[in-house]
Amino acid sequence: MATVEAGKATAVPDTERDPNYGQGKEMDQEKTDRIIKDDKVELQDSDAWDKLGYSFPTWRKWQILIVVFFIQISINTNASMYSHAVSAVSEHHGVSEQAARVPQAAFLIAYGIGCELWAPWSEEYGRWPIQQLSLFLVNLWQIPCALSKNYATYVVCRTLGGLSTAGGSVTLGVLADMWEPDEQEFAVAFLVLSSVGGSVVGAIIGAFVEEYKSVEWIFWVQLIIGGFVQAVHFLCNPETRSTILLDREAKRRRKTGEDANIYGPNEIRGGHKMSFKEVGTIFWRPFYMFFTEPIVLWLSLLSGFSDALIFTFLESFGPVYEQWGFGTVGAGLAFIPILLSYFLAYASYMPSIIKFRKKRRVNPDSVAPEARLWWLLFLAPLETLGLFGFAWTSLGPDYGIPWIAPMIFSAMVGMANYAIYQSSIDYQTAAYGPYASSATGGNDLARDALAGIASLYSTPLYKNIPGRPLQYASTILACLAFVVTIPIYIVYWKGPEIRAKSKFAQSLDQSRHQRDEKRRKSSLAGIEGPLGEKEKKVHRETV
Repeated sequence: MATVEAGKATAVPDTERDPNYGQGKEMDQEKTDRIIKDDKVELQDSDAWDKLGYSFPTWRKWQILIVVFFIQISINTNASMYSHAVSAVSEHHGVSEQAARVPQAAFLIAYGIGCELWAPWSEEYGRWPIQQLSLFLVNLWQIPCALSKNYATYVVCRTLGGLSTAGGSVTLGVLADMWEPDEQEFAVAFLVLSSVGGSVVGAIIGAFVEEYKSVEWIFWVQLIIGGFVQAVHFLCNPETRSTILLDREAKRRRKTGEDANIYGPNEIRGGHKMSFKEVGTIFWRPFYMFFTEPIVLWLSLLSGFSDALIFTFLESFGPVYEQWGFGTVGAGLAFIPILLSYFLAYASYMPSIIKFRKKRRVNPDSVAPEARLWWLLFLAPLETLGLFGFAWTSLGPDYGIPWIAPMIFSAMVGMANYAIYQSSIDYQTAAYGPYASSATGGNDLARDALAGIASLYSTPLYKNIPGRPLQYASTILACLAFVVTIPIYIVYWKGPEIRAKSKFAQSLDQSRHQRDEKRRKSSLAGIEGPLGEKEKKVHRETV
């Protein structure tokens, strides 16, 4: 039990979670959810709300997010640019083109795992140092690839580069540090734009490098981009993790004499001490939810399939557009319609986001998490339609088809790809609350793993099918797209029933109920509960 002087609160009272804090002579650990250890009292979010990321000015939040945006562009550029090194790696090192694609697949699959590996450490030590360490390591592994004299170096260093990539686990964490779940939609939509756009940017830049430079420049360019974003992040972005900021604020208050007994969350626990069990739980939970939560599984597989299509296009655009005389650069520029479609899809989400935010302001319980899938119901079919259209407009100029026709249909696929990722991330954030990072972690894992697999099968798919390989390959993908988009409509209509059977979603509902109950008791405590002298005075004056 910790003691405080009567009438002198150790911190600003936490009226939501801890109505008895600072009231009377003693605080009993059994009556509060804040940690009390000897004479040390934990500083909580509501005690220093103005110091947390949630209270940053709007311009500051968006400045931080823009830097994170370019980090994501850099990461996804790393993933896609390597496809333009395949032919050179095959030729220089005497391996088949299929073997030369293994480093790309290794990077993507390792990237999916790396995202989860970095997650617990960013929670414990903060977003800023972990992001800096990740960027440094990713940039470091570019150097051996650029200087490589053998094939094995590509495989090893690309794998290590993927494992070193923090990616979505940290960038989405930064976002969650600054916006409450019901206020995140605009930020999520913006960040998703960087995740899907980076792969296309890499394809466009890579085409020019392949055409005009030697293979090592594929990696030097990645290093230049990565070094630039790391420097910008170092100079412009602060720490946003709440526990780290609370530790700093507690130290400041003790130093200035404001409160000698207040300690931050990590300080009061004895420093940064995560057990192997805690690390293992955080690391394993995304995989567990992926296999046990139907909603997470369905949306993750859909998102992964959609992302894999872009890496399939990386291999298919060459043979498709060479029919119209497009060279390496021309095939790279053919990705511009997809990039533009991402911006169009991003803009199309604004009206629905505004609409549902207004509804929530009037009645927070009137908008279910499934409402975040509403616009996806209309955009998801574009994936199937776009693939069918791309398949049969890729017959070429011999059939009187202009080159712009397959580009239009590829743009439809791009719009659907953005919408699937945006809505699935947004929905999982709303549906799973404190477990959202684990739910979206499964999404990221599926996207990266399936994209890695796609980088291996894409060229054989578009070359080895008898008859019309270009047309039949895209038609097969269109049929698969039709099947994998069906769960969207099931989740939209049956989502509440499915979530009712989820222990994670039920836990979230219980925590919301407990929070509402604490608010109710907190308000009653100010009228009926035992009051300290300071509070009695305020109460009498109010009455």
